[in-house]
Amino acid sequence: MTDIAAIPVSLGARSYEVLVGPGLVGEAGARIAPLLKRARVAIVTDATVAALHLQALGGALAAAGIAHEAIVLPPGEQTKSFAELEHVCRALLAARLERGDLVIALGGGVIGDLVGLAAGLVRRGMGFVQIPTTLLAQVDSSVGGKTAINVPEGKNLVGLFHQPRLVLADTAILATLPLRELKAGYAEIVKYGLIGDAALFDWLDGDGARLLSGDGAALARAVAASVRAKAGVVARDETETGERALLNLGHTFGHALEAATGFSQRLLHGEGVAIGMKLAFDLSAALGLCDGQTPHRVAGHLARMGLPWRLADIPGPRPATDELLHHMAQDKKVEAGKLTFILARAIGEAFVARDVDAGAVRRVLDVTA
Repeated sequence: MTDIAAIPVSLGARSYEVLVGPGLVGEAGARIAPLLKRARVAIVTDATVAALHLQALGGALAAAGIAHEAIVLPPGEQTKSFAELEHVCRALLAARLERGDLVIALGGGVIGDLVGLAAGLVRRGMGFVQIPTTLLAQVDSSVGGKTAINVPEGKNLVGLFHQPRLVLADTAILATLPLRELKAGYAEIVKYGLIGDAALFDWLDGDGARLLSGDGAALARAVAASVRAKAGVVARDETETGERALLNLGHTFGHALEAATGFSQRLLHGEGVAIGMKLAFDLSAALGLCDGQTPHRVAGHLARMGLPWRLADIPGPRPATDELLHHMAQDKKVEAGKLTFILARAIGEAFVARDVDAGAVRRVLDVTA
């Protein structure tokens, strides 16, 4: 087996490892076999990923003597729906998967979130394995057990915490990603630097272009650093009652932007997070929490990496401020009707701010081009 970084997510009896490095899809059968009660699994993926990676994964499972059934869904954020959740749940039952069997989520964040939720529901809880195929999923959504679907009221509002048994982050398969998807995932890596690791941000500010050019060593380093950061936070605050909320830097704005653009290709999740992070630093500066130059540094880095950082970068009509505030009021971090944001005193010094003045948020949105 290849030289792989093994990063623990320490949660007592529900602890698991995130393996990071190239070639893990080819090793999937050997890596998954020790977790099985019987040599049978289901793979849930989408049509785009299936065309690229399903055959290789199926071959790796067969080499380990593991039978599998594939459930292939449409690609795109709109797959995170009640309709597709029902589809997956019933398909797992039709395949006669037992409670002790495993479901493999092969895909990006959409597939991982949906499959994790289905696995948590079917037979009152089946195990699942994440094989994330996008950079965003490898550094963020595949780790930590958050599962959910979207509803018209907002993003990820119906879900539960259900930890995977194993995560296989094969960095080699990122070579098949379109550049736009790679950049969207990169935004989540930047997030870890902005939250609590100024040195990581400095490295990205100097070498981020290498990562986006497909440099394998840079990708593996960035994925491993991100996973270590998230694993530590999850181990200390699994269900987001405190510190884990920091991982939502930019997400309150970003999720509202995604909802306002109909969870469509107009704005990918990572793109919404990029704009949201800049807005979070704008709000921090407006509230006197950080100096006025810090948002400009964040914007400059995002712009150099080819990421959107302002509302004007979203194709089509500008989302209305009132609509964005409406969606923010449905954010999962709202408590007693009061807005919660992740704000910052400097790069690498983020904190949870509760009861943020809605008027200040409105002013920041109104003056943002």
